[in-house]
Amino acid sequence: MAKPQVGLQLYTLRDQTEKDFLGTIRKVADMGYKYVEFAGYFNTSPADLNKVLEETGIQAVSAHVGLNFNDPNKMEADLAEQIEYAKAIGLKYLITPWAPLPENPQLEDVDSLASTLEKAARQVKEAGLIYGYHNHDFEFKQVDGTPVIDLLLQKIPADLMIMEFDLGWVHMGGQSPVEYVQRYAGRTPIAHLKDFGVGRRDTEVGSGSVEFDPVFAIAEEAGIEYFIVEQEEFASSSLESAKLSLDYLRGKGY
Repeated sequence: MAKPQVGLQLYTLRDQTEKDFLGTIRKVADMGYKYVEFAGYFNTSPADLNKVLEETGIQAVSAHVGLNFNDPNKMEADLAEQIEYAKAIGLKYLITPWAPLPENPQLEDVDSLASTLEKAARQVKEAGLIYGYHNHDFEFKQVDGTPVIDLLLQKIPADLMIMEFDLGWVHMGGQSPVEYVQRYAGRTPIAHLKDFGVGRRDTEVGSGSVEFDPVFAIAEEAGIEYFIVEQEEFASSSLESAKLSLDYLRGKGY
């Protein structure tokens, strides 16, 4: 098994991408990243995006695509558009980055969400792509003594939905990132590297309180293909933070 490759979730650079999406991808390449995960395309055509990806050598692995929970009648059609775009730029994974749950979820809430995610997963799989879910910390609330995330992963077949564990949010959910990666080994081809400093403020990877070394030690064995850097708050600039995280990972041999 190969060592995981390092990519950047472009939501990290949203202050840049909303001004100059294609130019930001060039900056990401200059920084040294070889892989990216998208969070929107800013009205860019697949042809224009493919041209820049080819020019820079950046490989597009995945995209965060929100489901239309507000209008379930449009969910399938909206997802179909995202699938068409994803196939046009050669993505392998489509990831739902967030899903609604009540403050105090009950089993019927979990069942309803599982049904929705499974429907989306089947649609993505039928199109030849791989569907996944990305957690925050609220999925670690317990229902009948079991974390919601575990219930979801029990209810939805592994061949339909992979898990993109956000290791920072696993930590913030009071759980051990390495234990969750081990528990779902083989079902976690992508892992988000998000670090947290004071309170709920995130920071550059390697400068906060999340323990990544135990995950690095078992990453290949667990089948992780990509580590995706993500950050939302910055001491100076998003570009500087993205570079610092990459430097840290380079120092770890990635």
